[in-house]
Amino acid sequence: MPEDNKNDSRPKRSREHNRSGGAGARPGADAAAKPGLKSRQAAAKILAAVVDRKTPLDGMLDPERGNPAYRELSEADRALVRAILNSALRHLPRIRAAIDSLLQTPLPEGARALEHVLTVAATQILYLDVPDHSAVDLAVEQAQSDPRNRRFASLVNAVLRRLSREKEEILEKLRQVPAMPGWFFDRLVACYGPDQAERISEAQLVPAAIDLTVKSDAASWAERLAGTVLPTGSVRLQEFSGSIPSLSGFSEGAWWVQDAAASIPARLFGDISGKKVVDLCAAPGGKTAQLVLAGAEVTALDQSSSRLRRLKANLERLGFEARTKESDMAEFRPEELFDAALLDAPCSSTGTTRRHPDVLWTKGPQDVEKLARLQERLLRHALTLVKPGGLIVFSNCSLDPLEGEEVVARVVADSGCERVPIDAADWPGLEKAITALGEFRTTPAMLPLEPPFAGGLDGFYAAVLRRAGA
Repeated sequence: MPEDNKNDSRPKRSREHNRSGGAGARPGADAAAKPGLKSRQAAAKILAAVVDRKTPLDGMLDPERGNPAYRELSEADRALVRAILNSALRHLPRIRAAIDSLLQTPLPEGARALEHVLTVAATQILYLDVPDHSAVDLAVEQAQSDPRNRRFASLVNAVLRRLSREKEEILEKLRQVPAMPGWFFDRLVACYGPDQAERISEAQLVPAAIDLTVKSDAASWAERLAGTVLPTGSVRLQEFSGSIPSLSGFSEGAWWVQDAAASIPARLFGDISGKKVVDLCAAPGGKTAQLVLAGAEVTALDQSSSRLRRLKANLERLGFEARTKESDMAEFRPEELFDAALLDAPCSSTGTTRRHPDVLWTKGPQDVEKLARLQERLLRHALTLVKPGGLIVFSNCSLDPLEGEEVVARVVADSGCERVPIDAADWPGLEKAITALGEFRTTPAMLPLEPPFAGGLDGFYAAVLRRAGA
């Protein structure tokens, strides 16, 4: 099953084998056909769409409906573009700082296309296994082939060659630069303190591992797949770049892909065997599958017909059944109230930057505030869908308390419900993730593991509420 939030797009380290021409090559048909040039041009175009126009990365990398420049590439070149983009977006503040340190004067106002050319090349030099000369020469070709940037070709050549020569010294200096947009790093400092904010910032530079939620016998599946069992009961795989369907257990539906943190909310209900539970924002179905596995009679709700089709296909592979309903959750009014409800609410997804590094560049403070207001409305409505005494688990994958703790605090204060504290003793290995109020708060800096396993979790918030009147 696909990841609970979005498809995994972890960057792979790539090595470019094609040699490029010299920095003095003239633009034209030969330059356009130069091996490796189109992939760099595609990377710069898509980077501009993310950073300048706030376009989510996943859609542009769709092999059938994505960016045209990306779709026309070979699979090997697509892999390189993905590696460049994921690494660039993870390290963008540091890459910009490195480029700025090598410029005698700032880039001209409005030279965004030139900045993206430099960023794509600098990403390869600093963070990918691409020969420096190839990155430099292709960037010069890219500048010369674009009328907007042609007059800056010599500058591109000089800056990138110096970056290559002084790479190690520059990388060391860059460690002092937070690897996040300023607005979000400042927010982390305000919420978590400077030390924890820095740890989170560094942790999100490491691509997320693949975690599996298994139907049974996690230890056995960990052994079969050379994985390890996490405190959540998930199985974490070692670094993996193959095809998920090729793994043992996929075809028979023995497990599904789900970040360990994303598997926590559905586990917070306790015994729900035989109870009627509604999953209010259900697709793609990872949490729905958990509820079914726990023995609940599940209604899976989603307002998107295409996402519901995906959910049904995922459940079918697992051999699970759930009642599905296409509906806007805010308009959903069932004939009979449920025993429990899971609301994994729409959010800014700032806890998922290990696998989706574009999030912090396509979202801003205003998005966090807007989504927090939406979450509060949805949570208040969710309380009306369960019987008196019924449980609601509220969760999301944001790191910002505006979208978690503060939402729940307001609802508990005036909505006739109470917080049901989570007992840290029930979560050995994750005790530090349980707050003083008994809520879950995970961050990418938690769960350190020894190689060959990557540590970390998605940033997640979860709280258990009980409707009054039982």
